[in-house]
Amino acid sequence: MQEFKIENLSTELDEKILNKTNNKTKPLGSLGILERIACKIAKIQSSLSPEIKKPTVVVFAGDHGIADDGVSFYPKSVSYQMLYNYMQGGAAINVFSRQHGIDFKVVDAGVDHDFEPELNIINRKIAYGTKNYRFESAMTKEQCLEAIEKGAGIIEDCHKEGCNFIAFGEKGIGNTSSAALILSLLANIPLEDCVGRGTGLDQAGVKSKYELLNEGLSKYTGKTDDALEVMTYFGGFEIAMIMGGMLKAAELKMTLLIDGFIITSALLAASKINPKVLEYCLYAHKSNEKAHISMLNHLGAEPIMDIGMRLGEGTGAMVCYPLVKSAVQYFNEMASFEEAGVSEAVEEAASH
Repeated sequence: MQEFKIENLSTELDEKILNKTNNKTKPLGSLGILERIACKIAKIQSSLSPEIKKPTVVVFAGDHGIADDGVSFYPKSVSYQMLYNYMQGGAAINVFSRQHGIDFKVVDAGVDHDFEPELNIINRKIAYGTKNYRFESAMTKEQCLEAIEKGAGIIEDCHKEGCNFIAFGEKGIGNTSSAALILSLLANIPLEDCVGRGTGLDQAGVKSKYELLNEGLSKYTGKTDDALEVMTYFGGFEIAMIMGGMLKAAELKMTLLIDGFIITSALLAASKINPKVLEYCLYAHKSNEKAHISMLNHLGAEPIMDIGMRLGEGTGAMVCYPLVKSAVQYFNEMASFEEAGVSEAVEEAASH
């Protein structure tokens, strides 16, 4: 696998960044999470005047062999049908990215369908879906490495187009199953605590899903702490591509806005390859998929929002984007006490 040369964030401007936000015409800390966001982006960009340039969301799509066993509320065919919906601008991710003026791209990482060449879908298909990991490895090691490489290439292209702020989305019926297994193995959490409702399973459906995944897990003989082996056996082509894209984005010093359960599973895997990737991330929201909070806690992540979303596609990141934009705007445009001629708070006299 290619080496991703991710640098630790510089601490050189830390004091100046903190002073800048603290000297705005407001009580200390009164903009809450917005202050944390602004300081993080300033630190990532090593700038006292951070900018969000050509923000982009890339949705990676792939099919999963396990979907044939009924682990999802929807049939596998929904994956390719949703890509047509994306191209017609009718999905939630279209609505929100359009609303906020964010570039939108769709990647066929491994959908079980041939799309017409004239559709504006980036074709990086590895195969027509993964194999069923109840019986065998989802993909070969070579396919996993190819997916990581292709994901990195797509993000590098976005960067060349002027993008410094990236969000990831996904589409693939059955991919919460892969995310649950990735979480269970890489964070050492019992599988039962990682399996959730996905696209809307009832209690009986969740029980059946757990039993099917546990069957696959019982056949796994690879290392439980090796992200590449875990991704190869249980991952999806779209998740592996996102993993590569995240590592490349961090290498290029882009800001990553992390969506929900599946996207965070890709980040979890990426962080086991190079933990420095986490320094470049903002976490949009806590998904309503039950194990997402365990994943966030494992990464030491603080989500910006908790509004009960679990749609995927990158929608949580898009809904969060205006908050991120507001954070950068106040940091750059709000007057300091000195500029505004406003008196700062006076420290209480020691005698009090």
